[in-house]
Amino acid sequence: MFESLSQKLQTAFRNLRGLGTISEGNVSDSLREVRMALLEADVNFKVARDFIERVKTKSLGADVIQSVSPGQQIVKIIHDELVDLLGAQNAALNLSGNRACIMMVGLHGSGKTTSSAKLARMLQKEGRAPLLVAADVYRPAAMDQLETLGRQLDIPVCSLRGETDVLKIAEAAFKMATDLQRQTLIFDTAGRLQIDEPLVQELVRLKAMIEPQEVLLVLDAATGQEAVNVAAHFDKALSISGAILTKLDGDARGGAALSFKSVTGKPIKFMGVGEKLEDFQPFHPERMASRILGMGDVVTLVEKAAAVIDEDEAKQLEEKMRKGQFTLQDFLDQLRGMKKLGSLESVIGLLPGGGDALKQMDVQKSEKEFRRMEGIICAMTPIERRNPQILNAKRRQRIARGSGVAVSEVNGVLNKFSQMQQMMKKFGKLQKMMGKLGR
Repeated sequence: MFESLSQKLQTAFRNLRGLGTISEGNVSDSLREVRMALLEADVNFKVARDFIERVKTKSLGADVIQSVSPGQQIVKIIHDELVDLLGAQNAALNLSGNRACIMMVGLHGSGKTTSSAKLARMLQKEGRAPLLVAADVYRPAAMDQLETLGRQLDIPVCSLRGETDVLKIAEAAFKMATDLQRQTLIFDTAGRLQIDEPLVQELVRLKAMIEPQEVLLVLDAATGQEAVNVAAHFDKALSISGAILTKLDGDARGGAALSFKSVTGKPIKFMGVGEKLEDFQPFHPERMASRILGMGDVVTLVEKAAAVIDEDEAKQLEEKMRKGQFTLQDFLDQLRGMKKLGSLESVIGLLPGGGDALKQMDVQKSEKEFRRMEGIICAMTPIERRNPQILNAKRRQRIARGSGVAVSEVNGVLNKFSQMQQMMKKFGKLQKMMGKLGR
């Protein structure tokens, strides 16, 4: 999402890092590029102006630390101000009490229904018992979609077909929550293509009845500055508690994310980073600032890995690698494990310098090669995966036919695997040597 902004900021930073001294003239010239980058990213004009003024004031008043160049110090100030602009720290949900209600509000097409299901999935993994409530009485497809998502997640959905009174739906939801012992209700409310007063008043009445702990505004990140205007309107009527930014995996310029907190004073709490139900993350301002500035987000990558990697399996794999017993089945499991982390592009993007690395590689070609390797290994029998040494010419021809590739590609995968095994054996021997030296 922030690729264009990140590239422009990197260009501005190259000029900043070359500063030998800090003066009002050279700081102003360098920050002009930063300001243009923010405006081109569709950041609110006042927000961009105030941001630059704060950076400039702090830069001119800063004592330059020895061993750190003046330019690097300004980059650090920009990073800190960017974190503050995005919200300073992650804002958790406030779900106190035995029955907590969450209202999901926003315009039609912003992703409310999908975000409701994603949020329910996350809360369920945290040990809560959510109930999804289909409170969009104008779009029958919203009820169908919510019911489908509920079945996928094994989460109950309260939907009253033909009922147009949201207050009656809320009453039915409370009864259903009591009967099923569900303590967190997520109301997927109606949206419009544009804000209108009847919609707002309906939401005001629903809020007064259910007294939600959270009113979350779902915003499409691609709408830019208009998203901030929408946020201001909803906040005035409903006093929203925070926002969910959707479609951050797209090509949006990022203006909504950078302007929201400053304009509304409310935090961004979550972000949708893909179409799958698991593509939903808490919004961490510091991590997002690091991504924007091309510093990566290793913490998020580690968290994603921890969520999909079984600790016991990891230990067993480490032992196999150390003893040189790593098999093609283990290799296949690792390929599938990588897929659980997300697309190759999203994983590399979280690494420091990942943006530059992505420019120099053909991601689609690399992902295609991974899929081909997986297909080749899947065409083998379990015995062949555990004992690749038995793969003679006849077996390789059968595997090639089964996976739809040439025999040379099967040989290529086996050669790569053999090289990997040799490296692991050497690493295992090195570990043993280091262990003996440490005694």
